[in-house]
Amino acid sequence: MSDESTTLSARMAATANDLGPGLLVVAGLVLVARLLNEAASTVSALVFAVILGTLLANTIGVTPRFESGLKFAAKRLLRVGIVLLGFRLSLGDVADLGGTGLAVVAVTVLVTFVGTQWMGRRLGLGEDLSLLVATGFSICGASAVAAMEPMTDAEEEEVAAAIGLVTVFGTLSIVTLPLLGNLAGLDDVDFGSWVGAATHDVAQVVAAASTASAAAVSAAIVVKLTRVVLLAPMVAFVSWRRRATVEVEPGGSAPPILPLFVAGFLAAVAVRTTEVLPSDVLATIRDAENILLTAAMVGLGSGVRIARLRGLGPKPIVL
Repeated sequence: MSDESTTLSARMAATANDLGPGLLVVAGLVLVARLLNEAASTVSALVFAVILGTLLANTIGVTPRFESGLKFAAKRLLRVGIVLLGFRLSLGDVADLGGTGLAVVAVTVLVTFVGTQWMGRRLGLGEDLSLLVATGFSICGASAVAAMEPMTDAEEEEVAAAIGLVTVFGTLSIVTLPLLGNLAGLDDVDFGSWVGAATHDVAQVVAAASTASAAAVSAAIVVKLTRVVLLAPMVAFVSWRRRATVEVEPGGSAPPILPLFVAGFLAAVAVRTTEVLPSDVLATIRDAENILLTAAMVGLGSGVRIARLRGLGPKPIVL
């Protein structure tokens, strides 16, 4: 065996020894989160994963032996999961909304994104927390919060708070939106479109819309996934804005205008739009995406300390 092969093998062994223990913990908690999701399908496995990661960190604790693997899940696996998320989206489905539907979605996302950050500043909350809450509420809940997190300097507790808020209010929408839809006299398609524009997590969207009919569910999913399409330009815009304001140290490099995982997300959307992938392949990709994002949420949750989370106070709930 050559010296180069020996060196490569040694590096791989060192990496496995460094990441392996933490990733084994992640894998176990991902399994538990998915089982809990099967038992309570209206709550996303991603939400259960954050809770489990947080419980781990605040009960047993995270020792240095497990820390590297957990951080790898929170950062690296997250970005791969976001790329795979793009395979859910076809530009043809988006185009079916028509000009008026697309305008409604775009305005809803823009007003929520900008308005939430403005209100956050008025309440005296930090810029990063306000940005994460705005992203989660305007796009797609926990996944969007996690995708935006690398563009910020947010603490783990701020990330957890943003995910917690979209989870609580998204779950409340399962009950409140059907009641309000009935009071407003909306037909099934209009009701579904409203649910898709107003609710955060895909599972919550389906749960709320299914109180009406299959037509409502179909309309809700199309509107919801159109919101997800806007995740890429939103992250790219924040990255560009940060690039313009961050001082680059000598020899360093500015943040990329288009992060690599966002470019991958857009490439996945393009492939999905061509319809070259058979349905069974897309189903496998969807399962892989869910597993990776669930693993990422375990990693994010493991960085949360409840004592510090309480220190954020009631203002995030007001927001």
